[in-house]
Amino acid sequence: MTDISSSFHQEQGVETQGEEKEKEKEDQEEEKARCEWDFHLSTVISSCNSISGSVCDALGVLEFDPCGNFLASGGIARKIRIYGVNSLLQEEREGGRRTNTSAPVALDHGNACNFYICTPAKLGSLKWKPGWGSRVLGSGDYDGVVMEYDLEKKMPIFERDEHGGRRVWSIDYCHSDPVLGASGSDDGTMQMWDPRCGDNGKCLAMVHPSKQCSPVCCVEFNPFRGPTVAVGCADRRVYAYDIRKMLDPLFVLDGHQKAVTYIRFLDERTIVSSSIDGCLKMWDTEDQRVIRTYKGHKNNRRFVGLSVWRPGGLICCGSESNQVFVYDKRWGEPIWVYGREPMGLTGHDRGFVSSVCWQQKDEAQCTLVAGDSDGVLRVFCGNRKLIIQ
Repeated sequence: MTDISSSFHQEQGVETQGEEKEKEKEDQEEEKARCEWDFHLSTVISSCNSISGSVCDALGVLEFDPCGNFLASGGIARKIRIYGVNSLLQEEREGGRRTNTSAPVALDHGNACNFYICTPAKLGSLKWKPGWGSRVLGSGDYDGVVMEYDLEKKMPIFERDEHGGRRVWSIDYCHSDPVLGASGSDDGTMQMWDPRCGDNGKCLAMVHPSKQCSPVCCVEFNPFRGPTVAVGCADRRVYAYDIRKMLDPLFVLDGHQKAVTYIRFLDERTIVSSSIDGCLKMWDTEDQRVIRTYKGHKNNRRFVGLSVWRPGGLICCGSESNQVFVYDKRWGEPIWVYGREPMGLTGHDRGFVSSVCWQQKDEAQCTLVAGDSDGVLRVFCGNRKLIIQ
C-alpha cells in the first residue's frame, strides 16, 4: 500500500529545494558587483630605494588626520613622514581633473613630505590623537614601545614601554575620552593607558583575549557610540569589551580560518575584519553573525592593510599580488582593482601592497592612498559616476 503521507512530503521537499535554488540564483544575480565610481591614479611618490626594490623603506601604516588635511606614513625605515594632502593633490584641487588615461604626477618622498621625524624603532602602528588639532600623533613600534609626538615641536612627549619588548601591532584612542589609549602586542595583551596617570602612562586595564596568549594584531575603539573597544587576535577571533568592565568580552566573533590582522568599524553596529585566510568579513555585532564575505585579493601571510570609507560605503585592502582592491560593502566581489598580477612563478618576491587608507571626506569624491613593500606611495582619486536615467 502506498504511503500517501510519505509521497506528499517527498513532493513537498522537491518543491522546497526548487524554491531554494531559485532564491539562490536570484541572490547570485543580486551579488554581481557593479562599480559606481571612476578611479584614477593621481600621484606616485617614490624614492631611490624603491627603484632597486629594497625593502628598507616598506610602508606598514598610513593614517589621515581627522580633518583629512595631513597624511602620516611609517614603516621599516624608522621615519614618520608627514605630507600635506593639498600638495599631493595639487592639480586635482586646482580643477585639473585627471582621467584613467592621464599620466600621474611623479614625486620624490624627500620633496613631497612636509617633514619627517626619525624614530628609535620600526613602526607597526600610527594614530592621530583626537581633539589635538592634528598636532599629536601616537605610534607603536617593533620594540614594544608606545610613543606620542608633538608635530609642531617635532619631538616625543610621551613614552610607554609596558609590553615587555614585544612588537606593538596596533594602537588607538578612545573617542569619548581622547586621552585614553589602547595598544595590542605580540605579548598577547591589549592594554589601556592614560598619560595623565603618571608612571609612564599607568595601565588602567589589561586583558588576554586569547587563552593561549595569541598575539593581539589590531585594536579599535567604536567611534560611533558606547565605551566599546574591539581587538583582533592571531587565534582567528574578534573580541569586544566594555572599557568600564573588562573582565569578560561583550561578544566574540568567530568565523575566520587564520589570524585576524585588522578590524574597522563601518558603523555603530558593523565591523569589517581582515585575516590572512584571504577574506574580509562584515559582521553584525548585535547578532554576532557574518553579513558578507569579501574575496578576490591574495593574503595568506602578510599584513596588507584595511581601510573603510564610511561616507561612501567602500572598503579597501592591499594584496600579496601587489594590487589594490576596492569593495562596495553591498557585494562580495571587488568593484575595482589596481595593478596587474605578477605572471609566472619565478620565486622572486615582487613586493606587495602593505597599507591603505581612505580620506574620510565628501560623498561625491574620494581619496585613497596605498603604500607598498618597496616604499612607493600611490594616491588615487575617485568620482561618483553620473547615472543617466
